[in-house]
Amino acid sequence: MNHSDNQASYIEPTFLHSSTQSATLGMGCFWSPESLFGHLPGVIRTRVGYAGGTTAEPTYRQMGDHTETIQLEFDSNLISFEEIIEVFWNHHNPVNINDYKGRQYKSLLFYTDGQQQEAIRHVLKNRVARGQSEPDTEIAPYSGFHLAEDRHQKYYLKRFPNAVEKLSEWYPSHEQLTNSTIAARLNGLAKGYTSLERIVKEIEQWQLQAELKKRMVDLIKQIRW
Repeated sequence: MNHSDNQASYIEPTFLHSSTQSATLGMGCFWSPESLFGHLPGVIRTRVGYAGGTTAEPTYRQMGDHTETIQLEFDSNLISFEEIIEVFWNHHNPVNINDYKGRQYKSLLFYTDGQQQEAIRHVLKNRVARGQSEPDTEIAPYSGFHLAEDRHQKYYLKRFPNAVEKLSEWYPSHEQLTNSTIAARLNGLAKGYTSLERIVKEIEQWQLQAELKKRMVDLIKQIRW
């Protein structure tokens, strides 16, 4: 194992495995939703891809009947599934995207178990009680997720080559970068959803060795945006 691989194996904050959940959803072009959810404390990692259809091996150019989606993992002790779906519905209008480009852009929300399904019902009930109309969102049991091409992962972060260059010191492979928590946060920063100050404060609370936290903070402060 080289020095960079050793760094990458220790830079991720520690989350309780028992409280980790996943969520998969579609709300239009997947670039912005990835940055939106990626900036939220409690979200561990984000990825974009294709889901909801039957096409065996979808690609961006040949998506078939799939929809652009984002898949995220989160620590439910820090952010709940209900909070996730509140953010989901508060940041897109299903009427404006449904059927645009066929099924490529759909308001789509999956549940992985009965608990998530009940959480969706609860949020919808509360929204109606607040006088909000029930959104025209397709709600379905989770049936799989196809990872999108590398160029679509962390799209806004990659518009800043210096950021990617700096992060490669910790994450030498594209897969490591895509799955990292700090890349999710910085992708949110690149889109304007968060600030460097907020990210630094969160890193200081991560369960990591103090030296590693300091080195990570020093590294991201050097990024030229």
